[in-house]
Amino acid sequence: MRRRMKILLNSSQVSHFTLAAYSDPGPVKYVIFLVVLCYFLLIIFANVLLIAVICMNRSLHEPMYLFLCSLFINELYGSTGLFPALLHHILADVHTISTFFCFLQIYTIHFYGSVELCTLTVMSYDKYLAICHPLQYHRRMTAAKVGALTAFVWLYSVLATVVMIWLTLSLQLCGNTIDKVYCDNFSVVRLSCFDTRVNNVYGLVYMFTVIVSLIFLILCSYMRILRVCFNSCSQTRQKALTTCTPHLASLINFSFGAFFEIVQGRFDMSRVPTTARVFLSLYWLVGQPFFNPLMHGLVLTKIRVVCKGLTVRK
Repeated sequence: MRRRMKILLNSSQVSHFTLAAYSDPGPVKYVIFLVVLCYFLLIIFANVLLIAVICMNRSLHEPMYLFLCSLFINELYGSTGLFPALLHHILADVHTISTFFCFLQIYTIHFYGSVELCTLTVMSYDKYLAICHPLQYHRRMTAAKVGALTAFVWLYSVLATVVMIWLTLSLQLCGNTIDKVYCDNFSVVRLSCFDTRVNNVYGLVYMFTVIVSLIFLILCSYMRILRVCFNSCSQTRQKALTTCTPHLASLINFSFGAFFEIVQGRFDMSRVPTTARVFLSLYWLVGQPFFNPLMHGLVLTKIRVVCKGLTVRK
């Protein structure tokens, strides 16, 4: 009994966690490090560039681009929560992370995911107003409303993530080994020796009240957009296609990555090769930060070209 009590530790008393998904590839790790570093720098460059373009170009000070700016800032935030630690562990011989930095990474990653999904939902509502109610768009989507929606997304994400972290910190753990290359909340919860019913209930409530609700709002927005497109002229359909394609692609890409991450956490994936499991667990964190500026950057470039063409004609 005493021996058992000795291994029961509050999560705040665990000094470090071991990230067991790392392996030693030998000298190849230096090549991997350079590739990942270049990709991280590319993400920073692409997102900072588009943020600067939106901020400096007054013609882009519209709700759609302001929401995009918030999205790009979130990509930078999420990337800095993952890549520095990932780069460190690629070269390290011992793959441990202190409890403080582990929970800091958990907060950063889950906050990033919440802001990402909420912002994509707000953007779908913005596109619904722009396409289905073009004459009332500027009256409904004012600068004050854009600011309020953006602030709500970020503040709500802070609250939801802090509650999740608080519930996890109160758990007593029987181990400190996480079978991933980064810290995530569900992996720490699985280390608990005692009942995690409260954590599971919170996760289910969050999933079925927040995530399902947001997905429902997105589907409703696009169903109405499709209905308007089918009953409109080809010019309206072309405008809707140009406006919605990057957003839909971004949404599908993020949903794909998040879905596989949720599946990995809830089901036994031991039969899946380690490399595939690591890639799927990382995709929603490393794919989206570059995919978004790539897709939306092409649209912004097209808009700037059109604007320059109109200026030359004048």
